Amino acid sequence: MAKEKKTNVARLLDKAGISYSLVPYTVDESDLSAVHVAAELGEDIRQVFKTIVLRGERTGYFVCVVPGDAEIDLKLAAKAAGDKKAELIHMKDLLPLTGYIRGGCSPIGMKKQFPTFFHSSAADFDTIYVSAGVRGLQIAINPADLIKYVGATLADLIDV
Repeated sequence: MAKEKKTNVARLLDKAGISYSLVPYTVDESDLSAVHVAAELGEDIRQVFKTIVLRGERTGYFVCVVPGDAEIDLKLAAKAAGDKKAELIHMKDLLPLTGYIRGGCSPIGMKKQFPTFFHSSAADFDTIYVSAGVRGLQIAINPADLIKYVGATLADLIDV
């Protein structure tokens, strides 16, 4: 039996003693959306979270983790970060800033610790899914454990 390849995210969670499961899925390079990931996993899209990196007008970079089918509300995100305005970072800046590529960005183990905000619905579930730091692999984890580990705050980040 082949040994599961551990990502940096998995190694960090192991070191912290946090329980999780690695969940592989088939990558579609033409569709890197969380909706596709949820369908591949056979999981509720509301439990499959995507990681978005933004830059506040005054506060600098921060991270938002929202349900996979949700559109982030930039005003709510900025407010959560203590700023008036925020914008998504350019895709070309993602890898140098975080160490992750699009479709494989995780709130765990970025190059630098940024203020992190999870949409409040994460607390509604016993398990959520976030990227394991590479395309084709998700982490199933208790949201309270993850939020505590990354030092995140719950916030309203989407306009429902």
